[in-house]
Amino acid sequence: MPGKYDSIRLSNQLCFPLYACAKEVVRQYRKPLEALGLTYTQYVVMMVLWEHGGMTEGELGKRVHLDSGTLAPLLKRLEKQGYLRRERPDSDERRLYLCLTEAGEALKDRAIEVPNAMRGCIDLPEEELYQLKYLLDKALMQMDME
Repeated sequence: MPGKYDSIRLSNQLCFPLYACAKEVVRQYRKPLEALGLTYTQYVVMMVLWEHGGMTEGELGKRVHLDSGTLAPLLKRLEKQGYLRRERPDSDERRLYLCLTEAGEALKDRAIEVPNAMRGCIDLPEEELYQLKYLLDKALMQMDME
């Protein structure tokens, strides 16, 4: 018979293993990203810019699920490192456009080593890793629609 407080037992929560796993994966990214001088969040931002090219801060924020308050200081650091430029177009001073510098583009060649360094981070069969990613993507999409 279920107890009155079963719903608030840590062992019954979906959120906790998601949180703990995400935290551990990000921790394991530290070492390979150190060589690039990037944090995990900066790496995520750079991956989006490498894949899609220049875009506004708002577009980037939507893609990486970060608000402007979190994204702005991160972008300033990437600009200070010489990896991107932040520009305000004359046509709309309210928008901030982001584009990679030559150094930011060049970093892409070094970054291709990161996924190789992370292989085996989660010790699951490949099929289960694909299934996990599929389910997480699906959950994230549904939350985005709310």
